Amino acid sequence: MAATVGSGAPAGPFFVAGDQGLSLKAKTPAEERIEAMITPLVESMGYEIVRVRIIGSGSPTLQIMAERPDGTMPIEGCEEVSRAISAALDVEDPISGKYTLEVSSPGIDRPLTREKDFETWSGHLAKVEMQMPIDGRKRFRGIIDGFEDGEIRIAVEIEGFSELQVVGLPFADLHDAKLVLTDELIKQAEKISAANGAGPAAANTNTPTELVTKKDPLEEETTE
Repeated sequence: MAATVGSGAPAGPFFVAGDQGLSLKAKTPAEERIEAMITPLVESMGYEIVRVRIIGSGSPTLQIMAERPDGTMPIEGCEEVSRAISAALDVEDPISGKYTLEVSSPGIDRPLTREKDFETWSGHLAKVEMQMPIDGRKRFRGIIDGFEDGEIRIAVEIEGFSELQVVGLPFADLHDAKLVLTDELIKQAEKISAANGAGPAAANTNTPTELVTKKDPLEEETTE
């Protein structure tokens, strides 16, 4: 028996609509600008942007997650993307002052930021947090059951039912979602990596391969 709760809720304030539908790759206006700036460059290199985050203040970290269309990301790919993005940011200078650029793969327990992520990782355990409560709850944990009609389908425990029930959560009201690390997920990631001729690091790490610190030009002038 399947149940669907919720209907199309108002879109969150920082949802980005692109050619491939809504996404949570960026959450703030500053992140959106950077995503729009680097996406054509990264895609021209054969990679995809998974997430852009500016973390901290003062001297923040610009964290960018990227991968190949097949879901893998070798270490040399991170290095290649990092160099290209660093050069582009030097020209555009979207963040004032000193900051650190961090480029990494999404890792196994990856964030789910695009509609297609819920199709790709159907059958795996995930944690989902909504912007607005649905039937009195914002957080859901269950098995992904795909994506349909603008909704994330996920099988969750519901009081009064002995079996998991499939509910529909409006993607436009999504706050965060990520995979939960399980043995099955590790096996799937290794299978994807092996099928595409990538090494283990291509699928199982989100450790940044390269950190590039950008200095404030005014700071450089005062130290000369």
